[in-house]
Amino acid sequence: MREWADFSVEEAGGRMTVVLEGPLLVSTIAVLDRKLRAMTDPVQQVDLSQTGDIDTIGAWTVYRFANENNAIIVGASEQADVLLQAVRDSASTAPIEPPRLPLIPRVLDDTGGKTVRFGQGVVRFLSFLGAVIVALGAIIRHPRRFRYRALVRQFDLVGVSALGIVGLMSFLIGIVIAQQGAAQLRQFGAEIYTINLTGRLSFRELGVLMTAIMVAGRSGSAFAAQIGTMKLTEEIDAMRTIGVDPLEALIVPRILAAVLMMPLLGFYAALLAIVGGAFIADLTLGIPFLTFLSRIQEVVPVHDLWVGLVKAPVFGLIIALAGCYQGMQVQGNSEDVGLRTTKAVVQGIFMVIVLDAFFAVFFSEVGWG
Repeated sequence: MREWADFSVEEAGGRMTVVLEGPLLVSTIAVLDRKLRAMTDPVQQVDLSQTGDIDTIGAWTVYRFANENNAIIVGASEQADVLLQAVRDSASTAPIEPPRLPLIPRVLDDTGGKTVRFGQGVVRFLSFLGAVIVALGAIIRHPRRFRYRALVRQFDLVGVSALGIVGLMSFLIGIVIAQQGAAQLRQFGAEIYTINLTGRLSFRELGVLMTAIMVAGRSGSAFAAQIGTMKLTEEIDAMRTIGVDPLEALIVPRILAAVLMMPLLGFYAALLAIVGGAFIADLTLGIPFLTFLSRIQEVVPVHDLWVGLVKAPVFGLIIALAGCYQGMQVQGNSEDVGLRTTKAVVQGIFMVIVLDAFFAVFFSEVGWG
């Protein structure tokens, strides 16, 4: 059963003494604290001779009560004396919350801080990018240093293990495109163009774009979490100590795997999206499955395939750089791993969408629109 701290009041010679009793600990002092705050009578002395164990919260409560009543503290044990002195030394009249600045200085301060942090982030990323380029150059000059097994392992993680979810997602997206496209085109008597819509969208945009988003969520986050955890456990420092460059051993295989697997995954996703479109067209539009597929070859220009294949490795590079960079920035504790992992996914997807918009304008300008 919990023993609560309490007190009694003694009056002698015109002096009122508050005699505290029981342990003065954070778990036992709640009732005592409320009673002391409710006292309004003047107190000249606080007696600790009948108290037991005491911690910082207990010492702070006693010090605050004595200070508010200008009372002296007597009967303190050696432990209580040390804690009371520590509390007394740390006492401050500063406000708990800093004063709130006026609107304009506050906005300027916030904007300036974010600008400085953004600039520092750009410098750190450029430094990381330069180090990756140097590591790639070193591997090209000394190919025996390259870890082929690590690359094969990343091929498996980035590509092979993602086939199921990417394929299912693309198949369903193909169904949605064909279904919704047919519903709109039916108003103009142009349902047959559902094949064109599904084929061109799958090869040019959605196949690669949705694959990039999936890879950012799976592999980009995994890169950040794996490398960040290795930083926390000082494995990366240990690698440097024994003469292993972590950029060559950890970063380069992951970047190459993402760059090389993205075109394959994007092409695979586009094919599954077309199969999904053919499936729903056969069921709802009366277009035979094989006819849908054969028409794809006639209505989708070859440059649509090249557009997707050109964008895919760039998206893979962006996703891998974001994941590896955020992983290398982990510091402090495991909470930072989660924050950096989230940043890796958000930055990867954001940059992929920005670059996709750039590619759309670029290919339209070069006549591949």
